[in-house]
Amino acid sequence: MNRQIMFLDCPAYLDRDRTKRCGLPAEVRRWFIMNSTDGPLESAMIRCPAGHSFSGPLEFLTCGERESAAGGEQVSGERPRPRSGGRGR
Repeated sequence: MNRQIMFLDCPAYLDRDRTKRCGLPAEVRRWFIMNSTDGPLESAMIRCPAGHSFSGPLEFLTCGERESAAGGEQVSGERPRPRSGGRGR
């Protein structure tokens, strides 16, 4: 059986100021569609090696906002695609 494993960066905050994130590769345990008033949302259940686990829409599980190197303004990037790895990596 050829099973592909998918990963996202863990979104857990590690400090009270919410400035440092875990960032470890969190395994996507399950993909599902969540219904909302605006339509279906692609969602996932993830867990990282540090024990953080989350479940919800992908837009809330990924860090789509980042600081611009030029002016410190918030720049909205494309939704990151989950990383994939083979079994045994």
